[in-house]
Amino acid sequence: MTRRMSEWLASQAQQAFTGRETELDFLRSVLTPEGPWVLHVHGIAGIGKTALLEKFAREARDDGAIVIHIDCRNVEPTERGFLGELSEAVGGVCHAAEALAQRLDKLNTVILLALDNYDAFRLLDVWLRQVFLPTLPDRVRVLLFGRQRPSAGWYATPGWGHRLQAVAMTPLNANDAISVLTQLGLGPEEAALIARSTHGHPLALKLAAASVRNEPPGYCFSEAPIQQAVDELTHVFLADVSDPVTRRVLEGAAVTRRSTISLLRAIFPDLAPQDVYERLSDLPFVDCVSDGLVVQEAVRDAIARSLHASDPCRYLEYRRAAWRQLVSEAQFAGSGDLWRYTADMLYLIENPVVREAFFPRDTSALSVEMAQQSDAEDLLSIVHAQEGIQAAESLLSWWRRLPQSFHVVRDRVGHVVGLYCKLRSDLVEPRWLRDDPVTASWCDHLRCNPLPDDQIALFCRRWLASTEGDSPGEVQAAVWLDLKRHYMELRPRLRRVYLLVRDLAAYAPVAQRLGLVALTGRELSLDGAIYHTAMLDFGAGSVDGWLAALAASELGVQSAVDLLDLEARELVMGTGRVSLTPLEFGVMQLLAARTGKAVSRSDLLREVWGTRYEGGSNVVDAVVRTLRRKLGEHAVQVETVTGVGYRYRASHLV
Repeated sequence: MTRRMSEWLASQAQQAFTGRETELDFLRSVLTPEGPWVLHVHGIAGIGKTALLEKFAREARDDGAIVIHIDCRNVEPTERGFLGELSEAVGGVCHAAEALAQRLDKLNTVILLALDNYDAFRLLDVWLRQVFLPTLPDRVRVLLFGRQRPSAGWYATPGWGHRLQAVAMTPLNANDAISVLTQLGLGPEEAALIARSTHGHPLALKLAAASVRNEPPGYCFSEAPIQQAVDELTHVFLADVSDPVTRRVLEGAAVTRRSTISLLRAIFPDLAPQDVYERLSDLPFVDCVSDGLVVQEAVRDAIARSLHASDPCRYLEYRRAAWRQLVSEAQFAGSGDLWRYTADMLYLIENPVVREAFFPRDTSALSVEMAQQSDAEDLLSIVHAQEGIQAAESLLSWWRRLPQSFHVVRDRVGHVVGLYCKLRSDLVEPRWLRDDPVTASWCDHLRCNPLPDDQIALFCRRWLASTEGDSPGEVQAAVWLDLKRHYMELRPRLRRVYLLVRDLAAYAPVAQRLGLVALTGRELSLDGAIYHTAMLDFGAGSVDGWLAALAASELGVQSAVDLLDLEARELVMGTGRVSLTPLEFGVMQLLAARTGKAVSRSDLLREVWGTRYEGGSNVVDAVVRTLRRKLGEHAVQVETVTGVGYRYRASHLV
């Protein structure tokens, strides 16, 4: 019988697996009755976490266990996304947590739920720990593999105790590193030298072996820290790639979170997209995932940094091309795929204020959880310590009426060190909103500046730390991170966020960067202190449109969002504001919403003039002519698509 290459490759991978006996013993312990229910394996990029998981999964299956392996990078980091993926994996049809737990219980054997690349699920960490995992039968053991250590909440939550085990993966020892290199075809002297210079980092070992096989005798690597070694070895490896097309494609792929055929077509319009996709997939440090190709992080970061330093113009142009394609595709993405475009757009934004706000690299010592009645004493203590009588009473009225609107911030040992209260405009009793002077002011602003019927506002009523109040600090950062999870859950319906702060100046740099504006005339005096309202309007495109605009600003791209003030129904030009007629505004808004796409005259007639309009399509051309006159130097961005209609093109800022 013919043997497939995949079978041979899998066999070779198993044979090449070296060392890791300590980590394997920890993993084997989950198969015993007294073993941990949750095992969290963490380590830096390229350390071999996935290889370890695959090795243990085969071993566990041979012992009769069922292994459900989920790559978190390919799953929307929301309750809906995770439950849907798990339901498909176990052959169920119900996406409810309890129903899935019952389905797992019927399998009647030890089940290993392995979540690889768990860092992509940081926004879902609290829900998994507090809500989903407790519903599982005790035959289910959960394996979490990621770069970061377990969050503080795992240790602070009562009950986990010895049922949680964290295992840190370190580089291979010298003997195991040399064994890996000799299996890759290197001689003893070369293997010893490379093992020493790379400090046993598995990915660095593989890159070094690939490079040194093509080098003359006597080639050596300098001593350096792990990350520096990875960078140097990656550059050496790329220098050995004789095919300039493959190297060029790899550089372009390194500026994006993932690569798809459509993205590669946009970045490299002069190349055949299917060909370059296959070139990329053949590289040893590129992983094939369900929604594209991903360059392994250590290699991707090194290549991107090198390109940025050596050719910043090309680096910027690659990112601009990716932005245009992502904006175009996101307009037609279904709810199940929209999160991917959110993550893709975030990757293009290099400003840490934005990126770290959604996906922080470091594990916080604080965790944010829904407040319980047992937290009441701590919660009241913080509010009364930080607020005056009037402000405290209006805030605590929400605790009495809607306790589920409160979250608490816990430190590593479980003590409550902060809190925040959030409300959805569509789920709160209107009378309660009017009773609170803060939310009453926000509701009045909504009445004066109404939202479309299908969009909502999120009220961040107050956040307080036990020591800093509402000033910037670790508690505030933890609260803002938790808010980002709600942003993702509520999009594309979420349009606005309202915030209350006392020291507005302390947040000015961040607020200006993110688009938060102070609502002048909405200040409130409570207990003799002035409270300010800051408001963030995401725009018609909700969170995803807001991120696209932030990326456009950073990349120096002129987007339609920059030109069109949706609330004022005006063009915002360098020379001032220009009013639009209702028809001009409707045409511009529709073209902007479909940036890069041709919009037919019939679509414009239907969407702007109304489905019952019986006039000819020449009325569209007449409105476009007046719109172009008002656009001035930006008129060229409204292109005529012969025989179809019109298209809006983003342009580079000068």
